[in-house]
Amino acid sequence: MKPVRVLVVDDSATVRGLIRALLGRDHRIEVVGEAADPHEARAAIKALNPDVITLDVEMPKMNGLEFLDKIMRLRPTPVIMVSSQTSRGASAAFTALEMGAFDCVAKPGPGEQDVFADLLAAKVKAAAGSRVRSLTRPDQGGSSGAGALPAGRSYRPDGRVVAIGASTGGVEALVAVLSQFPANCPPTVITQHMPATFTKTFAERLDRLSKPSVTEAVDGAPLIPGHIYLAPGGAAHLEIGHSSSLRCRLLQSDPVNGHRPSVDVLFQSVASAVGSRALGVILTGMGRDGAEGLLAMRGAGAATLGQNEASCLIYGMPKAAFELGAIEKQVPLNRIASEILRITCAE
Repeated sequence: MKPVRVLVVDDSATVRGLIRALLGRDHRIEVVGEAADPHEARAAIKALNPDVITLDVEMPKMNGLEFLDKIMRLRPTPVIMVSSQTSRGASAAFTALEMGAFDCVAKPGPGEQDVFADLLAAKVKAAAGSRVRSLTRPDQGGSSGAGALPAGRSYRPDGRVVAIGASTGGVEALVAVLSQFPANCPPTVITQHMPATFTKTFAERLDRLSKPSVTEAVDGAPLIPGHIYLAPGGAAHLEIGHSSSLRCRLLQSDPVNGHRPSVDVLFQSVASAVGSRALGVILTGMGRDGAEGLLAMRGAGAATLGQNEASCLIYGMPKAAFELGAIEKQVPLNRIASEILRITCAE
């Protein structure tokens, strides 16, 4: 196989050199060029025709978002945004994803270079094999989920808990699903692989776009209808515990499958605490995190769904779960919300 050819765009020579050096550790990746601003990058793209571009969010002359817009309209190419670990950087990252960026990574802090190198290399290789998204890339294989329930039928939750896991491509997928939920949706817990500083901003974004209340999960929060709980990035795993009632529990422990929070940890806890009164959903993402946990949920009697290949940005996590026998039904993204509501609606 030919190595993935990468163009690094960042106004800092130090950062460009760091990314070149870290990606250079992987023999399947070749950094073919660097650019200090979008004007240099435009010429480099024409001359080098890279497979993947890493792009800084904040640069002189033209910021990364403006340049990303031009790339996606004029020469669609997989782009990985490299963002500062700030609320401003997180907000820009989500805007970039909506504009068609493949994914975003946070610039490394002290002692984080090895983790950053592995993460960026994995995303670069995945991006090279992905379908480049347009701003209005349609989901395939089904109609809109707007008509989630039959005409004249109102939604009443039946007491189930919904657990959702996602990774690369999950930001857009979660927006597509949760924006169709009614205000009285079933209690929903989510693990989305994301940097620590990003999840609060993402929860606020989802809250603005959705009828239910969306918040970062806090330890001890009770699971109640109309509320969606997003696992905080980086610091802890989200679990569901059961005492007198179901509650969120944040577990300070080592990464699982290379992730903290881990989808497997969430799903395993739901299988144990909720059993057959749960619904597990696995969305687009790299790797296989969540496959074993979803199998445990199905073994405990829970219903399980997976996003189908045609509508996934990366058919990794759903594929692993499907091949393991953890998924009862594969569904296009634009029908997942309606399937969740159909399954969890009281008769």
